[in-house]
Amino acid sequence: MSSRRRSKKDAASTVMPPQAPPSQYSRRERVLYVGCEGEATEYDYLRYLNKEYGSGDSETGRPAFTIKPVRKADGLIPSRAVKAVVEAAQGEDETWVLFDRDSHHDIPEAFEAAAASDTEVCFSHPSFELWLLLHFQPFGGAQGAAKNTHVLEKLRKADPAYKRFDKPDKGLDAARTKALKGKEKAAVQHARALVGQCEHGSCKPANATFEAPKYGRSAKERAARSGHAKNCEVLSRDPSTDVWRLLVSLGIVKV
Repeated sequence: MSSRRRSKKDAASTVMPPQAPPSQYSRRERVLYVGCEGEATEYDYLRYLNKEYGSGDSETGRPAFTIKPVRKADGLIPSRAVKAVVEAAQGEDETWVLFDRDSHHDIPEAFEAAAASDTEVCFSHPSFELWLLLHFQPFGGAQGAAKNTHVLEKLRKADPAYKRFDKPDKGLDAARTKALKGKEKAAVQHARALVGQCEHGSCKPANATFEAPKYGRSAKERAARSGHAKNCEVLSRDPSTDVWRLLVSLGIVKV
């Protein structure tokens, strides 16, 4: 994960999996600026994480955090989402970005820009909605030309709160976030299972790591930390989602 922190003491622990912070740490010591490509769904989801988990948990030792979503009213293409979040953080806090496959042509450029700026990427193929669906059930099979059609069909049937989920109603209201609550561990398990199902053949969820790349910080090395092989092209990871890495990093789910 990113090495940016408010103090040198914090920087020493940024490359390790989440652990309970020392008691002298500020409750709001960890701040994450997260760029959103989408207009509503991702933004609402980040607000949900803040509300439900941002205060931390003293019993389990899960540290507190504050997510500061960065978005534009009409959305952002991936490379601009990276630029926007880096500018918003001003080099002081962690930067993450959420974007999906859609029909974007600048995804390779976005990954390169993220690597150069030490920004964590949560990439979803075909869409962020796949991450929502994985809270309710496993999913598999390349979507290809179908793109997001099958994901949305299954999501609408997964829970009554999502029955009418689609434009212009793709926000996550109280009923929809309530339906997600308590299913985060299942979502992470289902997302990691997709790594093992990757058609590349050498991708393994057990290879996932939160440590910084040992040999430079190229886009391919960083993208491989989800468990995919280094030479597995991100645009070929159909279906997949790396949003689980954000939840594990925050200590919401342990793996």
